Amino acid sequence: MTRLFNDPAAFADEMIDGFVAANRRHVRAVPGGVVRGTRSEPGSVAVVIGGGSGHYPAFGGLVGPGIAHGAAMGNLFASPSRQQVHSVAAAAEHGGGILLSYGNYAGDVLNFDAAQEQLRAEGFDCRTVLVTDDVSSAPASERSRRRGIAGDFVVFKIAGAAAQAGYTLDATEHVARVANDRTRSFGVAFSGCTLPGAAAPLFTVPEGRMALGLGIHGEPGVGEVAVPTADELAALFVDTLLGELPDGVGTASGQRAAVVLNGLGSVKYEELFVVYRRIAQLLEAAGVEIVDPEVGEFCTSFDMAGASLTLLWLDDELEALWCAPADTPAFRKGAIDAGEQLDDAELAAPVAAMVIPPASPVSRAAAVTASRALETLSQTVDAHVDELGRIDAVAGDGDHGIGMQRGAHAAIIAARKALDAGAGAGTLLDLAGDAWADRAGGTSGALWGLALQAMGARLGDEEAPVGTAVSAGVDAALAGITRYGKAQLGDKTMVDALVPFAETLRSELGGGAGLARAWTAAARAATDAAAATADIPARLGRARTHGDASLGTVDAGAHSFALIATAIGALLLETEDR
Repeated sequence: MTRLFNDPAAFADEMIDGFVAANRRHVRAVPGGVVRGTRSEPGSVAVVIGGGSGHYPAFGGLVGPGIAHGAAMGNLFASPSRQQVHSVAAAAEHGGGILLSYGNYAGDVLNFDAAQEQLRAEGFDCRTVLVTDDVSSAPASERSRRRGIAGDFVVFKIAGAAAQAGYTLDATEHVARVANDRTRSFGVAFSGCTLPGAAAPLFTVPEGRMALGLGIHGEPGVGEVAVPTADELAALFVDTLLGELPDGVGTASGQRAAVVLNGLGSVKYEELFVVYRRIAQLLEAAGVEIVDPEVGEFCTSFDMAGASLTLLWLDDELEALWCAPADTPAFRKGAIDAGEQLDDAELAAPVAAMVIPPASPVSRAAAVTASRALETLSQTVDAHVDELGRIDAVAGDGDHGIGMQRGAHAAIIAARKALDAGAGAGTLLDLAGDAWADRAGGTSGALWGLALQAMGARLGDEEAPVGTAVSAGVDAALAGITRYGKAQLGDKTMVDALVPFAETLRSELGGGAGLARAWTAAARAATDAAAATADIPARLGRARTHGDASLGTVDAGAHSFALIATAIGALLLETEDR
């Protein structure tokens, strides 16, 4: 369990502050994460990595010469937002283009892709290499759907060494892709992890049992066996990874491999060394030449008790990059020129002033109602935050409640500032949506931020928000969510509640109902649809690999949307009756 924390909601921010204070030689803080504290060669490629916090040394601990130039650091087990990724990448870039690399999770893909679009629109040459090393998360025929676990470290090391050696962006991207294609990982766990302030772990493993194929966000494993001996675990690791060799790799020919035995948080180094002793014996017996092995913690899962084995099958180029020196807070190899220290002032970005366009009196009045709706939304999330986390933990990572809470609180702060500055309804919702996405991160953060901004764009700052305009805003939000989130009806996501909500709202308004009555009817449809998601296996996101485990439990995103829609409906009825 996690014992040392203040406010759980502030844990990630305080952790980053302490990390930077302890590693001033290596890193500097920028909005959204950290960048190198030393100068990089002008014109060289910037490797920017990232993901949720809770995986140290991934991701900030790997920033420094020889690996990454910057790390976007989201909240615990939540992907960094688009704004965070953009901020870190823009601060890390120094003329040679940007390579983004991260584990293949829905929220990370959504937010990093959005940041890449923004960076490209601003004139930066930006590429992406997803890490897909986890053999347990999808079959070999669907490698593009696999998630990234400890193989993140391997791919980051290769990309960073290439950039350090002066590779072009094309060449750095190419060799990072080759590294990912030749990397395989498999993990196990003996117990779940517990987030700060949580009363229980995200999942549990029965006493005397070991979970197979876990993810690094507390996702349950795909099977269980009795806890093995150290030698038996080594054999399981080796047999599993030798059972799926990349194209062109054959152990009989004396193939070389980089080997990483990774502890997931609570397994001691001494235990790892006992396991590695047998791994080395088994690989050598299979004809594998081990090159510069690493045993320790490289990508953890908070306090999870578990371990994973990663193999990177080497060629001459990959071996040279794997063995190249590096100097980061958490990983050092050989000797490397760290370079000249940066001053904090060089990284300080100008703070943009809040711009509030003119708004009509009716729109400013509507902004008051919109702000009240956000207050109601936040109160609803606060009342159900633990419930939403429990639902999400059944087949996901359990952070839906706290992520919604962070986003809603940020949206309220932004809305109050906009209201005080005389904003209309459209501008207020736009600013609230941007703040929500930035603070919450993750998939739900990005999608709720997008929804609020889509609604704001349709309402604008001039006209009164009549029912048809609100319905058009809901339709725009739905279109944006399905376009960016890729979810459709039946995937067990928020979309399963949002589609019937939008359809019912449109139908009720078309039949002559007022906005409050139409919204309330739509909320009932969303509630019924959310309840029906209990009968659907998950098809998207982190829960996808454990879809059947979610049968019998409603989708957290659909359920939270229905709760919020119902609460706002009550507010609209109350306002209408005054």
